Amino acid sequence: MACFIVPATEAVVTTVIKKTAEKKETTNTFLSKISWLNNMLWGGSALLAFEHVWHGELTPWFPFLTNAANSADTVEMLTEMATSGVGMAVLVTAVWAVMVKACEYIEKKPAKEAVAEKLSIR
Repeated sequence: MACFIVPATEAVVTTVIKKTAEKKETTNTFLSKISWLNNMLWGGSALLAFEHVWHGELTPWFPFLTNAANSADTVEMLTEMATSGVGMAVLVTAVWAVMVKACEYIEKKPAKEAVAEKLSIR
């Protein structure tokens, strides 16, 4: 129904963070890693929105969300946003965090191996 709104809202927040970091000219590694999260959230939200359009849950006229027209359906919609939407946003963010940690591990591993080689040569 409207579960895609929660990850889309997080995508807006990450976009603002990214634009702010670009203005402050912080390190490129941070910008590339926040871009991963940003792209994952925008892409997932777009796919979910398309799926909701496909099933007729989104309309091009007000109130746009079919469940926003009736107060009983609105409660169901908000419940779905609080459960499914938050769950999806947390899952995407957790996957991103694992990706960042794996990337940091991979980036540090060659440096450790190089130090070990230098120590073993001497």
